[in-house]
Amino acid sequence: MAVVGATSGPYDQRMADQNPTVGRPVRRGVFLLPNLLTTGTLFSGFYAIVAAIDGNFERAPIAIFIAMIFDGLDGRVARWTRTESAFGKEYDSLSDLVAFGLAPALVVYQWGVAKLLEYNLVWGRIGWLVTFFYAASTAFRLARFNTRTAVVDKRFFEGLPSPSGAAVVAGFIWCAHTFSFSGLPALVAAFGVTALIAVFMTSRFYYSSFKSVKLTGRVKATYAILVPLFFVVIALHPQLVLLVMSGGFALSGPAVAVWRKLRRRPIEGVGTP
Repeated sequence: MAVVGATSGPYDQRMADQNPTVGRPVRRGVFLLPNLLTTGTLFSGFYAIVAAIDGNFERAPIAIFIAMIFDGLDGRVARWTRTESAFGKEYDSLSDLVAFGLAPALVVYQWGVAKLLEYNLVWGRIGWLVTFFYAASTAFRLARFNTRTAVVDKRFFEGLPSPSGAAVVAGFIWCAHTFSFSGLPALVAAFGVTALIAVFMTSRFYYSSFKSVKLTGRVKATYAILVPLFFVVIALHPQLVLLVMSGGFALSGPAVAVWRKLRRRPIEGVGTP
């Protein structure tokens, strides 16, 4: 292994000849790329809030899902280009709070709280508190994640990840708007879902991070056929499919916890949630 500052040997010279990029410092422009993607997350969350204020409850949930795409890319790009930084980590958390905490809470607020006030003042106050509880739970979830990154098993998330929680809330509002699900039962269901997701985010349930899944290697022909079929189903009813997928993932945490409790089988390396 070469020592930093030592004269490069024949092996290092051969590597430099074969790959001209070896040993060169990363350009400043590369550091900008992951932060631009994080800015995309922030902008999508901001746009979702503006769309909700304007009463556009179709574009607002879509913007939250787009924020999830940006959020999934920025960290991976930073790791691929080896441009991770403390600044990027903090910027990512602040953007996540806007896109997956404030934006879903305000979308639900704009969609339902004003209507709840028409039924009863108490219902309106409950809705207001539920949406704040969701935003505060997201902040708590992100702060806990940042402080426990070094000690938590990388295979699992402790508590429902904030993007997944936002997907459930946004998907519900998107479906309710598309399929004209309205009235007091719809409003109560919306705030019930929002409160439940907030509890899941602050819980000790463990959720798979899917970091152990390998995308390389051979797969069965059946899986190759199911992939395009999956995208066709999403294209037909994206709001319903995304709600079912995100809702199923949100319920997987408590479901696995109950199953392991009954079987008395703790998760290896992390204990029983």
